[in-house]
Amino acid sequence: MTVRRIRTAAAAAMLTGVAACSAPGNGTEGGEAADSVVIGVASEPDTLSPLLGYGKDGNSKIFDGLLARDAGLKLRPALAKALPEVTADGLTYTYTLRDGVKFSDGKPLSSADVVFTYDTILDAKTNNTNRSELDAIEDVRAAGDDKVVFTLKYPYAPFAGRTVLPIVPEHVAGRQDPNTGSFNTKPIGTGPYLLASWSEGEKLTFKANPNYWGGAPKVKKVTMAIIQDDDVRATRLRSGDLDGAILPPNLAATFKNDKAKKTYDAKTYDFRTVTLPQENKVTGDRAIRQALDAAVDRQAMVDKILDGAGRPAYGPLPVDDPWFAKGIERKQDLTKARRVLDEAGWKSGEGGIRAKDGQRASFALLYPSGDKVRQDHALAYASDAKKAGIEVKVESATWEVIEPRMKTDAVLAGFGSSGDPDYGLYTLLHSSLAGDGFNNMARYDDPVVDKALDTGRHSSDTTARKAAYDSLQRELVKNPGYTFLTHIDHVYVLADRWEGLTTQVEPHEHGFASGPWWNLEAWQPKK
Repeated sequence: MTVRRIRTAAAAAMLTGVAACSAPGNGTEGGEAADSVVIGVASEPDTLSPLLGYGKDGNSKIFDGLLARDAGLKLRPALAKALPEVTADGLTYTYTLRDGVKFSDGKPLSSADVVFTYDTILDAKTNNTNRSELDAIEDVRAAGDDKVVFTLKYPYAPFAGRTVLPIVPEHVAGRQDPNTGSFNTKPIGTGPYLLASWSEGEKLTFKANPNYWGGAPKVKKVTMAIIQDDDVRATRLRSGDLDGAILPPNLAATFKNDKAKKTYDAKTYDFRTVTLPQENKVTGDRAIRQALDAAVDRQAMVDKILDGAGRPAYGPLPVDDPWFAKGIERKQDLTKARRVLDEAGWKSGEGGIRAKDGQRASFALLYPSGDKVRQDHALAYASDAKKAGIEVKVESATWEVIEPRMKTDAVLAGFGSSGDPDYGLYTLLHSSLAGDGFNNMARYDDPVVDKALDTGRHSSDTTARKAAYDSLQRELVKNPGYTFLTHIDHVYVLADRWEGLTTQVEPHEHGFASGPWWNLEAWQPKK
């Protein structure tokens, strides 16, 4: 999901002021009715158009993809009748569409809509920053009204997982500029819910699609209240103004004795990391980056900041992922950090801060205002760095301020994609995407890593791919472009009035599509 970052003081004031205003629907929705739900989330989408990236990882409530994922992330048919037929060479994928599916305006789904969706995203004129995720596609064509054939440039093992991407109606979106058209805020899809209203910076309201091909949902109305401040979300949940919310672990823990509410923990690929731009005079020095990697106490961050709801991050993949490179786990080692800096010529100076050739080992670290978890990570990181003689000056700022500074200043960032390792690693690390929006924010450039990413993307041999990603993770230890800190569990608290709730292993982006409401259309009121 593409997430809107609140960039202005006025917007931030609106969000924190929501607590003093009436609840969504005048305060009557958070409460007893089991056919409606009000959920507090921290941010809102930039757009509701899949052509610009909305819902690209599946689980959109407005749209469906050819495929979807179940609770265990296994692919299952959605708009397609079955999983794709794949040729022996891995270059052709054929999907047959489900019969009788209609868009919410009553028009039937056809293969032309699928072709239009992918062709538009692949068009360089469309402002979709995730286009590189579909790089393997050579051609997509309709074979009659009910079949779609994808031809790939090279065998791409995880391609089927890319087809959870939502499908849009050509008869509506095709008449508009994909970048500026009204479809971005007034979407029409095949999904279980329709957008009823959107008050930007305040809330989005959805209503059940009575003609949904999967069956009309029992929860008839869903309101996503945009509440940036963690404490305000917790307060509104406690007052009954909200039915559910995503919360930091320490705030979620305050509901443990509330028998009317239930807490859901979701394991994730979501990690917190510090970007270390190579164009910065300090963070561009490999010895500084190696020293920071050794100086950080990841386990303490998990214990103290996350209250145990997470794991140390030794790289972009979590330790329990099957692609994780065993043996790269490492504890805080201040002796090593100091030795690396000594050997590289960074000598202790005024106030214990090191210097080399007149350059102090000092740099700024930005984090987004209002994000307490990132703030705590940034302060702990600065404290650890100082023990090695590196000064990290922590600053809070809006994304409007952070974005132009990402080229040279460090950022406490969050990333992580579930599924295949290519999904998250390529955009995070490949040098061809350096400085491409929020892709490769550190502008990392390492030939060993690039080669491993290309091998992992272009090969269909599992052994070769495993070896490539193994070498990548080990190279990141030798030449870190980021300091990986923690993998964070997502914690949700929800009124205990429904059945059928589960969680998935989640990506970084969450709130709207992830959480216990990933399968909202399948919820049943408790009897």
